[in-house]
Amino acid sequence: MKRKALGLVSALALAAALGVSACSTTTGGSAMTPPAIAPAPGPDAVDSHTYARPEIARVVDVALDLTANFEAKTLSGTATLDILAAQGANEVILDIKNLDIQDVRDAEGRALRYVTGPNDAIKGQPLTVYFPAFAANERRKIVVTYSTRPDAAALQWLSPTQTAGGEKPYLFSQGQAILTRTWVPTQDSPGIRQTYSARITAPADLTVVMSADHLTPNGEAAANGMKTWRFRMNNPIPPYLIAIGVGDIAFAPFDGRTGVWTEPSRLRAAQWELEPTAQMVTAAEKLYGPYRWGRYDLLVLPPSFPFGGMENPKLTFATPTIIAGDRSLVSLVAHELAHSWSGNLVTNATWNDFWLNEGFTTYFENRIMESIYGYDRAVQEQVLSWDGLQDELKSLPADDTRLHLNLLGRDPDDGMNTIAYDKGSAFLRTIERVVGREKFDAWLRGYFDRNAYRPMTTAMFLDDIRANLVKGDARLESELQLEAWVYQPGLPSNAVAPVSDAFTPVDAAAVAFFKDKGPASAIPWADWNTQQRQRFLGWRPEGLRANADWLTNAQLADLERTLNLANEGNAELTFGWLQIALAHRYQPAVATADKFLTSQGRRKFVLPLFQTLWNEGDWGRTIARRIYAEARPLYHPVTSGSVDQLVGRP
Repeated sequence: MKRKALGLVSALALAAALGVSACSTTTGGSAMTPPAIAPAPGPDAVDSHTYARPEIARVVDVALDLTANFEAKTLSGTATLDILAAQGANEVILDIKNLDIQDVRDAEGRALRYVTGPNDAIKGQPLTVYFPAFAANERRKIVVTYSTRPDAAALQWLSPTQTAGGEKPYLFSQGQAILTRTWVPTQDSPGIRQTYSARITAPADLTVVMSADHLTPNGEAAANGMKTWRFRMNNPIPPYLIAIGVGDIAFAPFDGRTGVWTEPSRLRAAQWELEPTAQMVTAAEKLYGPYRWGRYDLLVLPPSFPFGGMENPKLTFATPTIIAGDRSLVSLVAHELAHSWSGNLVTNATWNDFWLNEGFTTYFENRIMESIYGYDRAVQEQVLSWDGLQDELKSLPADDTRLHLNLLGRDPDDGMNTIAYDKGSAFLRTIERVVGREKFDAWLRGYFDRNAYRPMTTAMFLDDIRANLVKGDARLESELQLEAWVYQPGLPSNAVAPVSDAFTPVDAAAVAFFKDKGPASAIPWADWNTQQRQRFLGWRPEGLRANADWLTNAQLADLERTLNLANEGNAELTFGWLQIALAHRYQPAVATADKFLTSQGRRKFVLPLFQTLWNEGDWGRTIARRIYAEARPLYHPVTSGSVDQLVGRP
């Protein structure tokens, strides 16, 4: 069932009926203690990926009481939802997908009538709960008894053999974009912020962590060899940030407010690799204001985690591929940390404006890296980002190269490409270049303060920057080309490519080897940092294509042997090498690809490599099907769902 977009006047009136201004977050609170949060106003804030009608009734708090059953691969128990509704409202609509709903009751235990609607392949089902009409300013609780299913898309249940320790099972969640509804019955929209608490019961030999304060750091004894762990998140967050991890994990601190969780056998390596985290938090605060979430810890997950990182508040989830042994990939930590301001504090109201999360975060990440590692390192990473953007601009349909997207009828994952990250950050760098860093930083810090804990749309962003930075300066407005950047495809005329002198010798070496057919021994690989090596492996004479023929087998063998690429421990470099080798049908690299694709499930690496194989016709497709049949059970549903569309389900 399609919903008509609410007009601005209608949205304001309904928000007023809920007792909260639609243009403000204010119902009490302070800079460090968030208030109750209203949905954003205007038609751009209407989320097509939720069944919820938050202007009538919305969830403001979720209290989970769940038991993890590793044999059945289910979480079961209750979700107690605190509902705020307009006067006269007699229903609340929740989002669910593949949940088994057993019962819905009010706070006094009285049964409530509920209906589950038709299933949509992308959105799942609406769960409509009916109750007596609300009075003005009334809040009520409903208790949903339910169970997840073994195939819940947000959850991955790992067998002991899929972990580093090999002895105990593991569970973790990944809610972005709209997968939280597969394990929590709530209003699963980024614009409907909610506080939450949880009481999780799990086997006593495992540890439970969540994106919340740990109220019972050691757990509490429960019956039948179980322990119960309790958590509380007092800051209202979008529901995609409700996250859980359960496994044989241990903790090591960096300082008094930061540290890392991971499996015991990997703890020492993770602690050393990620030790700069504490310094990054301090650098971020100096740039754009106080860190408002208390602790900042990381959970380094088993290799099947589908993303580089996930910015779950208080507890970033991270891929083990970040552990390179030389701290060369810690920009990932800077990125997830930056989300504590852009994304977690100020959040895209709908997935059409994903760039407001990721473009701001990519810019902020780079500023953190510059603060700690210097301008040269930061510019190198800008150039790599720009290179990736050029590739995306060539490969995507023009409409998908806009920052503000129209994802109506599409999976929001379709909008999670590098345009949001790299074009978005290039836009902010353009603003910085035009107005100067001092003015830009003052505006951006104020933007986070003014809009803390608010859902944000592109239209609201434009209003803010015009009111607080442009300030009616027609010449500046024209020079910035704000509308062109956010609403038009491609890049505006004021986009400027970043340049790094550190890449000049790299490009010369690439031309000498790839184009002029020189020996690999002439490549000064040992003198380069990881970013320079990435640049070299990303060099293309005319774009990577099927049946690539710009290198011979002898050249590929020379490159692989001289640079020891078959034994490379840095996942980014292994990926870069395999993109070249597989596009050339270089048979000796198939063993490396097999090992790489069956030992980690990061979608950034997995999907492009399967795509490269698929482009090579019968040769590559035979290999792809064989590897995927083995690898698919190891992948999180986020990754396998993407590869299924390409290769097919084995």
